[in-house]
Amino acid sequence: MPSRRLLLVGLIAFAAAIAGVFVGRLATDVPRASETELHALLHNQLDLTAQQKVRIDKIEADFAGRRRALEQDMRAANVQLAQAIEAEHGYGPQVTEAIDHSHRVMGTLQKETLEHLFTMRAVLDSDQARMFDKIVVKALTADAR
Repeated sequence: MPSRRLLLVGLIAFAAAIAGVFVGRLATDVPRASETELHALLHNQLDLTAQQKVRIDKIEADFAGRRRALEQDMRAANVQLAQAIEAEHGYGPQVTEAIDHSHRVMGTLQKETLEHLFTMRAVLDSDQARMFDKIVVKALTADAR
C-alpha cells in the first residue's frame, strides 16, 4: 500500500512538473506572438508620426533586454523545478518552493510586459490608443473563444 501511494505521489509530481514546464513555455512564447502583432499594428496601421516612431522604438529596445532576462529567469525556474523533482521524487518542500518561484517569475514577466504595453500606449493619440486596445484584447482573448 505505501509503495502504491508513493507511486501515485511520484506521478502527480511528474505531471505537475510537466504542467509547470508547459505553462512556463506558454508564458514566454505567447508574448512574442502578441508583440509581433502589436509591432505590426504600431508600425503599419496606426499612422505614427516620426516622433512617435522614435519614442516607441526606444521603448521596445529598452524592454527587449529586460524581457530576455525574465525569459532566462523562467528557464532557470524550470530547471530548478526539474532538479527539485529529481531530488525529492515527490511533492515535497523543494518542489513546492520551485513551483512558487516559477509562478513569481511568470507573474513578474506578465506584469512587466503589461507595463511595457501601457508605456507604448501612452505615446499614442486617442484614436490610435483605441485601435491599440482592440488588438491587445484580441491577443489576450484569442484562445478563449
